[in-house]
Amino acid sequence: MPTLDVRKKTLCQALGKDYTDEEFEELCFDFGLELDEITSERQMITREQGEEKAKDASDDIIYKIDVPANRYDLLCVEGLTRALKVYHQSMKMPIYKAIKPNHVTKLVIKPETAQVRPFAVAAILRNVTFTEANYKSLIDLQEKLHQNLGRKRTIVAIGIHDLDTIEGPFTFDAKPPESIKFIPLNEDKEYTAVELMTLYANDPKYNHLKPYLSIIQDKTVYPVIYDKHGVVLSLPPIINGNHTRLKLTSKNLFIEVTATDQAKATIVLNSIVAMFSQYCEQPYVAENVEVETPDKSTKLYPELQYRTMTVEIDLINRRVGISEEGKALAVMLTKMGLESEVINGGKHLKVVIPPTRADILHTCDIIEDAAIAYGYNNISMTFPKTNTVAKQMPLNKLSEQLRVETAQTGFTEALTFALCSQADVASKLKKKMEDIPAVHISNPKTMEFQVARTTLLPGLLKTVAANKNLPLPLKVFEISDVVVKDSSKDVGARNERRLCAVYYGKTPGFEIIHGLLDRLMEVLGVKYTKESSDGYYIKAANDPSFFHGSSADVLVGGKVAGQLGILHPEVLPCFELNMPTSVLEINIELFV
Repeated sequence: MPTLDVRKKTLCQALGKDYTDEEFEELCFDFGLELDEITSERQMITREQGEEKAKDASDDIIYKIDVPANRYDLLCVEGLTRALKVYHQSMKMPIYKAIKPNHVTKLVIKPETAQVRPFAVAAILRNVTFTEANYKSLIDLQEKLHQNLGRKRTIVAIGIHDLDTIEGPFTFDAKPPESIKFIPLNEDKEYTAVELMTLYANDPKYNHLKPYLSIIQDKTVYPVIYDKHGVVLSLPPIINGNHTRLKLTSKNLFIEVTATDQAKATIVLNSIVAMFSQYCEQPYVAENVEVETPDKSTKLYPELQYRTMTVEIDLINRRVGISEEGKALAVMLTKMGLESEVINGGKHLKVVIPPTRADILHTCDIIEDAAIAYGYNNISMTFPKTNTVAKQMPLNKLSEQLRVETAQTGFTEALTFALCSQADVASKLKKKMEDIPAVHISNPKTMEFQVARTTLLPGLLKTVAANKNLPLPLKVFEISDVVVKDSSKDVGARNERRLCAVYYGKTPGFEIIHGLLDRLMEVLGVKYTKESSDGYYIKAANDPSFFHGSSADVLVGGKVAGQLGILHPEVLPCFELNMPTSVLEINIELFV
């Protein structure tokens, strides 16, 4: 969930009222937000960098507000204060407009961009008045959109430029990196794109850009935007050109958004334009840019389109649990920025959705806003019309009972990661990966999390390794799910609840593990017998993970339910262990 940092003084000035901390926290709750923390610049720097770095910092109070991830209109102080003023009915929701000038600026998308970032949209803001505060707010919003909707620039990248330093038409192209040459932002020397990648990858000064290099680094062509004279505006999603950098004196802005997703590009452009067009000489008005796609079709951006939805009044009342008239509900939704009116003889509401509310997708989203405006604390508590008796799932109940019994035998419970490396479930256990029915992660972020675990053993062995400095023996267990491939399931895999216990000490402790198995079976009411179909027994096995002649399968009703044995000496060093280790792992779903 994104967090918006706002100075209390700035916020109160914009809202026209001095709030106490308690009053503002209550306002946030009423509007569906959460005031996460009250701090100051000095406190934040002290906490992160120490008192020495914070000695010149401000003591002004800063509110850290948690904003829902889909409310892109609340990611800056402009959007937040505008929404709260509309909520308090101290202002009407502005009408956002995009006008087409006599001479339309053009952005041409070349076919080569399909190899890297195929979509681009753009807009112009005229006669903007910047202050230090709103300039910083614009940059902060740009970065929040990059991280949130833009998924760290992988989907969307934003460039904001001083239009007076360049001249259209503009071209969005993809070229070999060695042919792209320009002076990047905050530099005074010209670099090729190849040189830039090397500079940003190796110089600690550019660590903030390093996470984005991999987005295009391995491509044969890099995306680039330039004007009619060949002046480079940006190398998305990495860096803008220094030639078009924004200054406090900048008046006319060219905003370009490149993306791998057309819809998200449009949402981002609409958000920036709607939030910062309030500083234009003609507030809430943007200028269209004509975007020409590779197939020569053209479209004007920003769209700033308003949508309408019709909602049944009775449905809102039923879902929220209230009984309000249509006019009252219309007022509530209008307070939330959704202009509404009663139609069809009082049966329905016509709701107008502004271009800033991309989060409104279905009727339920409108109902949620109605509930927020009514006030969750104002909804009367009622007994449900249907009564049900809750009951714990049998498998979970059995798991809890076995946890207690295992702990009472002297074992300590552990909770390990559900993901692990391929080596953890294969080569480290002396098995081949192709023989393991593991579910693979398609884009693992680290070598440690490549597959879903097919056994609880690797996690417990790592736990023992991390605690082997403690007095011996170490006895740990875990009752959790593993994931195995299963073609009979609609998703191709299934979860399986297992119990795994590990004994690590100067002696193998096989009798301890065997005793634990017998105790668990006694608790489960399963007798040791080979004759009965509902009994259990153990049978010698030859699993490569275990020491030869020291492992067995646990059979329940004639079916293999698990294994126990002493781990092979070649397995132990793979998990940084050097003492004999015995293991028990069984499938407890068979006993439900």
